[in-house]
Amino acid sequence: MSSPTSEPLVLARGLTKRFGAATAVDGIDFQVAAGEAFGFLGPNGAGKTTTMRMIGCVSPVTDGSLTVLGMDPRTDGPRIRARLGVVPQQDSLDTELTVEENLLIYGRYFDLSYRESRTRAKELLDFVQLTERAQDAVEPLSGGMKRRLVIARGLINQPDLLLLDEPTTGLDPQARHLLWDRLYRLKQQGVSLILTTHYMDEAEQLCDRLVVMDKARIVAEGSPRGLIDQYATREVLELRFRPEDQAAAEAQLGGLAERIERLPDRYLLYTTDGDAAAVEVHERGLRPDQVLVRRSTLEDVFLRLTGRTLIE
Repeated sequence: MSSPTSEPLVLARGLTKRFGAATAVDGIDFQVAAGEAFGFLGPNGAGKTTTMRMIGCVSPVTDGSLTVLGMDPRTDGPRIRARLGVVPQQDSLDTELTVEENLLIYGRYFDLSYRESRTRAKELLDFVQLTERAQDAVEPLSGGMKRRLVIARGLINQPDLLLLDEPTTGLDPQARHLLWDRLYRLKQQGVSLILTTHYMDEAEQLCDRLVVMDKARIVAEGSPRGLIDQYATREVLELRFRPEDQAAAEAQLGGLAERIERLPDRYLLYTTDGDAAAVEVHERGLRPDQVLVRRSTLEDVFLRLTGRTLIE
């Protein structure tokens, strides 16, 4: 990772994007250092993809400043795009070509020779574990295989920065974990990553640092662990009650934890000692259907920041 004095790969100050009267990104500040994995976490419609499109030089900035790789997207878009790798939400693969041909054709967009494209394609297919499918058609591939192929395609030009927009949306757990492993390996090799996701566990697994976006603004910034320490407690006690018991139970939960959140299907009690809180629940005569003690996660941070708080 770069030293603190290194020029940031991406620097945004007051970055704003408007579509007519609608503001999609509202004056956000952030920077991304070389060699780090940086994430935009938030719900659908928070402004994550719009921000990524501005970084990728495919959507013009409305207001504020943005530099990518030390250049201005307004005037240096083609030069920036030549040094970016992009993994969009939609796979956008050419289904009439084979797996290998998708990489070879894409390499031509970056003026790579056929020989160089072939060499890189072979290396990348090995990296994403698709070597045995190199001559297969794209259409029959599983969703996870297609996403791995799109990542390989995004690396064909050996980019300085890889942009990944919702890289694992729609994948089953096995495919997600394999993709996480490939992205983790890229990070270990020094590739800089910027990703958007609404999966809290994905951000916690992959990101060195992230921002949480909500309603077009950044509401928190830090490392996953730092955000958890700042906005949550060490443990969470989850309680589920039968519908007919919820009203009576809620009245007796006060004082059991530093903070209590009510979700549609359960109560979350934020505390330093979940087991002790569970014992106190039992001593108060409450009999929940389910009791779970777990460590706090980024999902708890997100719930806190979006304001669904029952008791402070």
